[in-house]
Amino acid sequence: MNGNVEVVVVGGGYGGVTAANSLARRDGVSVTLVNPRPDFVERIRLHQLVTGSDDAVEDFGKVMGGNVRLVVDTATRIDAAERRVSLARGGEVSYDYLVYAVGSGASGPGVPGAAEFAHSVSDLEGAQRLRSTLAATPASAPVTVVGAGPTGLETAAELAEAGRRVTLVCGSVLGPSLHARVRRPVARRLAKVGVTVLEGPRARVTEVTRDGVRLDDGRELSSAVTIWTAGFRVPDLAARSGLRTDTEGRLLTDTTLTSVDDERIVAAGDAGVMPDHPFRMSCQAAVQLGPAAADTILRRIAGKKAAPVRMYFAGQCLSLGRDEGVTQFSYPNDKVNALSISGGLGAGIKEIACRFTLGKLVSGARKARSRGSRGSRGSRGSHGDRTERPRSENRTAPSGTRHSA
Repeated sequence: MNGNVEVVVVGGGYGGVTAANSLARRDGVSVTLVNPRPDFVERIRLHQLVTGSDDAVEDFGKVMGGNVRLVVDTATRIDAAERRVSLARGGEVSYDYLVYAVGSGASGPGVPGAAEFAHSVSDLEGAQRLRSTLAATPASAPVTVVGAGPTGLETAAELAEAGRRVTLVCGSVLGPSLHARVRRPVARRLAKVGVTVLEGPRARVTEVTRDGVRLDDGRELSSAVTIWTAGFRVPDLAARSGLRTDTEGRLLTDTTLTSVDDERIVAAGDAGVMPDHPFRMSCQAAVQLGPAAADTILRRIAGKKAAPVRMYFAGQCLSLGRDEGVTQFSYPNDKVNALSISGGLGAGIKEIACRFTLGKLVSGARKARSRGSRGSRGSRGSHGDRTERPRSENRTAPSGTRHSA
């Protein structure tokens, strides 16, 4: 490598952190991660935060290498021509390469009253607000969960197991991403913990009010707390920055995760899409895409051709409360099959999957840290020392770093 290469990672979720750790292991590469929060959020545990069985938060010092500079701020615009990122608090950070890993959140429901009266559990702040609301709501009050994907299923079961009176409005079928046979143990578990399941073509919410929801078939359900889990969206940073996206706002990339507009911008996680090779938005995808994005950048720095990304899936793990769960197996291409494990063993597998994922991040941080301890980043010290607010930068890239692949 000629000179020092500056890489900015926008977003500190599973994809961003794994990308940052992989990049920080290489000599001659300096990594800055921009994230709106000072801590890492275990998104796959947010439904547990709602009931208090987990706080869903880890210190970045545990999951990210000490030689990664953390800037706590929100990216507002990417200037691809000048290779710099503008930040909400003022100032900017410059880059030679950028990893676009802004993740995803709850989609706009598009249903009257939903934005005003429904809660979300797709991000830390939404889950915390929901927990506070539930704490102030009698345990006997009705709760409605809208959406029967993994988030809806886990949230409904978690609340019901904690003693809440829960109705799950599926919109069509229970667990649409599951195999038909695997839906059966899920339905049995929900019935066991007392969740009322409404499914069918007209079991769709058409309006949310302060104290209830209205369905497509005319039914009105009393609901002291309504939780919307149907669908996800990605932040509009790429579109606002003039980069091409799909209809859902995901950055369009080729099979090496490189933006179709700029070879110096590489996606990782939910916020990017390979149109010819779509993948399910998930933690399972993100922890593969982060290292793959790093590999694409490192190959380009070395003057090599970037390799197409290959992804492999094992299935989906659902916790249905603390005592039981379901593991839905799939083929490597993510097509589900009829194999599953349910009950207490299913819950155990989900917990192992959560711990294993966090363990992978911690391992990646250690490997990045070991490279930093050899002195390649100078005197970067503790997590607190490397966490900072941005300052205005007008940096000229070192000679030799701005080259075509």
